[in-house]
Amino acid sequence: MDVEDRLREWEDNVYKKWIAKRKERKAVFTTPSGIQIKPLYTPLDLKGDYNENIGFPGEYPYTRGIYPNMYRGRIWTIRQYAGFGSSEDTNLRFRKLLEAGQTGLSMAFDLPTQLGLDPDNDLAYTEVGVVGVSMFHWKEMDNVMSSIPIDKVSTSMTINATAMELLSMYVTTAENRGIDTRLVDGTVQNDILKEYIARKNFIYPPEPSMRYAVDLIEYSYKNFPKWHPISISGYHIREAGADAVLEVAFTLSDGIEYVRKTIERGIPVDDFASTLSFFFAGYTNIFEEVAKFRAARRIWAKIMKEWFNAKKPDSMTLKFHTQTGGAELTAQQPEINIIRTTLQALAAVLGGTQSLHVNAYDEALALPGEKAAKIAIRVQQIIAYESGSTETVDPLAGSYYIEWLTDEIEDKAWKIIHKIEDMGGMMSAIEKGYPQAEIAESAYRLQKKIEDGDMIKIGVNFAFEQDWLGTTEVFRVNPEVRERVLQRLKKYRSERDEMKTRDSLNSLRKVAESRKENMFPHILNAVKSGATVGEISNTLREVWGEYREPIIF
Repeated sequence: MDVEDRLREWEDNVYKKWIAKRKERKAVFTTPSGIQIKPLYTPLDLKGDYNENIGFPGEYPYTRGIYPNMYRGRIWTIRQYAGFGSSEDTNLRFRKLLEAGQTGLSMAFDLPTQLGLDPDNDLAYTEVGVVGVSMFHWKEMDNVMSSIPIDKVSTSMTINATAMELLSMYVTTAENRGIDTRLVDGTVQNDILKEYIARKNFIYPPEPSMRYAVDLIEYSYKNFPKWHPISISGYHIREAGADAVLEVAFTLSDGIEYVRKTIERGIPVDDFASTLSFFFAGYTNIFEEVAKFRAARRIWAKIMKEWFNAKKPDSMTLKFHTQTGGAELTAQQPEINIIRTTLQALAAVLGGTQSLHVNAYDEALALPGEKAAKIAIRVQQIIAYESGSTETVDPLAGSYYIEWLTDEIEDKAWKIIHKIEDMGGMMSAIEKGYPQAEIAESAYRLQKKIEDGDMIKIGVNFAFEQDWLGTTEVFRVNPEVRERVLQRLKKYRSERDEMKTRDSLNSLRKVAESRKENMFPHILNAVKSGATVGEISNTLREVWGEYREPIIF
């Protein structure tokens, strides 16, 4: 009897009779993305040829991972996102995290830094050092990296609208220590498209912002070969309310736009594609998340090979960082967030991530405290060295459910990607409000499921909502930080060569107006000449203006 006949017999004579007497918990089971789940999967659910669709790790289409031996060779980079207050505060936290076993840095900046405002700007005053470190001058970067070997540690910086300024500060710090900047290793986010779609920390209109992002890609791949000049981010898209399918589709569509714009500069795809990196969220439904990561790798490999004619294997590999889902954390019963983040981190590892941040259990309440941050590192270390998930490559491959779900997510994501292409690409789709509207609709559906009890959130709804007897210590940034930062800004300005600073900003203004040169060398020169983040951003504001998002319903 073949599998199809045997399945039909099982359904009629075993399964249906069983549930007739013992009803199931739901009439319909779905993933968080609304993909309907059958009670059982068999070889009948597998699609395509194994060699073409699944293949082997380290080989096209990279479904099973981008390296042949994955974590049997090297564990992913343990990279906890951190930063608050002044440069001294953040440096101390970095050094403590490195002592606890973190293997890479991930730097958070405050909102004024992200939005190109100096700490003494009236709009910045209440936000100085609150959600990240205040970073207005390159000597602040030097302070943050004090006693940390820049040539031996990988640093990721979550910065977009002022990405060139912050990378210039990092490069200037390295040069002042006598370090060859070709050795600096890390990532700068530099993904402005997802700001328009989801996160909203933009400064300039889309067209000059895209020029800014591509200038950074172009300059970086030529001058900083170990640096990833962009981290194309689905994380913020997911956190804004997108489901897993939208996260994959919108992120890869953003990637297509960056590749296309860089190629339009006359740069061959194989010259820069290997430096591109991605950033995804890791949520609690392990199977959907693992399938999502596998599908994203496969789609990207096909896009690079078939759409952009990439020839080098490295040009087709999707390298990605994962952060566990901040929006999944609950302020209610916060300690149980450790369980959520453990499942999310395990999903990222089983899905083949190259770098990982685990949110601290207290982040629904405030910035992570020192104890909570160390526990988050321990989560990664236990998965790495005790769970057994690193002993073999892609351990969930071959599961009928995982392979079917990978195919489902891929098929659904492709439809959205093609729809965006029909609109003229992601830039045009953003102008039409398409991704913004889809995310809003997805967020509404998700919240309605939670409020209706269709999706159980422990500690929030259903029968598990109750008073929590535990207490969680909440971390607060010292309010004295602001005055310390303001005094140092005043001191920097008083000590610099004002003529040299003004000349560097005038040079930058001319380049921004002309559109004929790459802006990075001019921003780098302005940083070295003592210009602050706010002064550089204001120079570009004068040329490009500020973007005001249209109201889209």
